[in-house]
Amino acid sequence: MAKHLKFAFAGLAALAAATSQPAAASDKADRAKVAAAIRADHDAAVERLRAWIKLPTIANMGLNHKEGAEYMRQLALDAGFQMAKVIPTDGVPGVFATLDAGAKATLAIYFMYDVKHFDPKEWSSPPLEGRLVDRPGEGKVIVGRGAVNQKGPETAFLTALRAFKASGVKLPVNLVLVAEGEEEIASPHFSQVVTHPEVLTALSKAVGVIIPDAGQSVDGQVTLLLGAKGAVELQLISSGEKWGKGPTKDIHSSLMANVDSPAWHLIKALDTLVADDGHTPAIDGWFENVKPLTERQKQLIAADIAAGNEADEKKSLGIKQWYAGEDYLTASYRLASQPTVNIQGLVSGYMGPGGKTVLPGRAEAKIDLRLVPDMTKDEAVAKLKAHLAKRGFGDIEVNVSGGYGPTQTDENSALIKAEQATLAAAKIPQTMSARSAGSWPGVIFTGPPLHLPAGSFGAGRGGGAHAPDEWFLIDSTNPKELGFDQQATLFADFLYEVARSGTGKP
Repeated sequence: MAKHLKFAFAGLAALAAATSQPAAASDKADRAKVAAAIRADHDAAVERLRAWIKLPTIANMGLNHKEGAEYMRQLALDAGFQMAKVIPTDGVPGVFATLDAGAKATLAIYFMYDVKHFDPKEWSSPPLEGRLVDRPGEGKVIVGRGAVNQKGPETAFLTALRAFKASGVKLPVNLVLVAEGEEEIASPHFSQVVTHPEVLTALSKAVGVIIPDAGQSVDGQVTLLLGAKGAVELQLISSGEKWGKGPTKDIHSSLMANVDSPAWHLIKALDTLVADDGHTPAIDGWFENVKPLTERQKQLIAADIAAGNEADEKKSLGIKQWYAGEDYLTASYRLASQPTVNIQGLVSGYMGPGGKTVLPGRAEAKIDLRLVPDMTKDEAVAKLKAHLAKRGFGDIEVNVSGGYGPTQTDENSALIKAEQATLAAAKIPQTMSARSAGSWPGVIFTGPPLHLPAGSFGAGRGGGAHAPDEWFLIDSTNPKELGFDQQATLFADFLYEVARSGTGKP
């Protein structure tokens, strides 16, 4: 394993030295021991991340369900959790672990151990190799499926815990870990993990829940997200068998002259789901329970984009303009506030090279719905089904594979205050934003019966989640971006901050 890049380490050492220092002298000494242990563990930690990348759990393909859960359980034990067990569900199992440090405060940690599927032909290096490559202007990165989403940040967090153990320093907080293997299919069974009596009891003692993240911008900024949209994954299926029209199998395309087409039936149905702009949801009652952004939320979004770079964001997305040519602020309000109906993919008939003159007997649309407060998963699915039935498409199957509602956390909660204090002490520029357009099952924590604040936390850099060449920064050459060791150290500092500010329920 390559050692740290010397020219990078010099600049980052100053950044690490600026990271938050606990008030008590004894805590300062302990923190220094932990930081030193993290640095000493660098090469081994990178190898642990590479090994984890080599074991992909892919929920919708039935790949490594049991193996991934057991691996996650062992990672928790190796990091210092005294108890870790696999929690069976009706789908992919979860993992539950606890670490009792005898502290006053307890923090809950959410992990996902599953990843999105991938096509190796689209990658510049094998997606399960975890190859270290140079990224111009940023440093040494690891490339692999799950590198940033979320195995890299999660490995950094576990590395911080291992450093406490290795240095003989007592952890300042108790920890509860819950992990799932179905996040990438919208967490259809995660509630079974959280509502397990033993798990629920442990979580109820926490001041909040975080998912380790690496969302630092190239300018070094971290945006603390106070919420996230909900998500529903589903498939709409049109078939001659269910419709009672058209073929029950693929037939010769010449018969389109006198036989109905399930594929066109699906397309006509899909066209009713959005307005003529091809963008705005048109499902009956879709906006009925949509809660508008508050003035405070608008202020947070405006401040966040003012600190960002619109040109860089457009470049990273490969777009030239926002919807309808809107300005950046208007588009950002829309991103946070609008629920969506998206077509992920369309599958029907012959999908190979060239043509094959068939009239398909089946067509499928892969759909995701993004939800905002105060929408719910059950409401969204019910309205979709009713909308289709009203228009003569009641035969189209609606197969829901997973989903959950949106989440929101108070900016004045102890959890958010601890995040802000940690970043401020580390001199990392920060903003807050009302809501992520992406999704995670935080509502399982923020909703009943727990009602806990929840959100992501971390620094460091990465990109390409769900895409080819996913990457996570290991050794940074940009003094504004945290490399792996500095990210792990920031997690350690965050635990000290939670211990100081989170000794009771928010």
